[in-house]
Amino acid sequence: MIFISTSKKQNNTDSTQIDERYQTIVHPLPPYYQPDSRILILGSFPSIKTREFGFPYGHPQNRFWPILATLFSEETPLTLEERKDFLKRHQVAAWDTIYQCDIIGSSDSSIRNVVPTDLQSVVEQSQISRIFTNGGASDKYFKIYQEPILGIKATRLPSSSPANARYSLEDLVEAWQVILE
Repeated sequence: MIFISTSKKQNNTDSTQIDERYQTIVHPLPPYYQPDSRILILGSFPSIKTREFGFPYGHPQNRFWPILATLFSEETPLTLEERKDFLKRHQVAAWDTIYQCDIIGSSDSSIRNVVPTDLQSVVEQSQISRIFTNGGASDKYFKIYQEPILGIKATRLPSSSPANARYSLEDLVEAWQVILE
């Protein structure tokens, strides 16, 4: 279930205006993990395309799946079942740092009024010993909300988002090799 509401924004004259660009959205996806998951990769908040797909990193241009496929020397999983099987076989869990926020579209830079996800239950119900944040927003909110509770430091990875044009796929694969160590 996705809860969406319009946020209000104050202007300089103290009259209330509706800023219809912002929506309050509750994370609609459960975390994906198995009892034997050892690695947790965290995004910030699911994009519109990911919410439509119904599984982490569902945006067709997100490079998450090609990166992992290259690292594990496999074909890129395309279907939902292939992606679930891929993560399960490689003991990788995937979710996000934010449970609810106000956001414009899929823009991480617009995120405000954050409610964090409960990662403690995911870590306790699995064998996760290493956490990686996928991009700056994920890393920022993990450090603020989850690191103090979990007592586990995360390794920041460059974002696999198509918005991160600074990195080629090859550059991302090289930077993400740390998950194999």
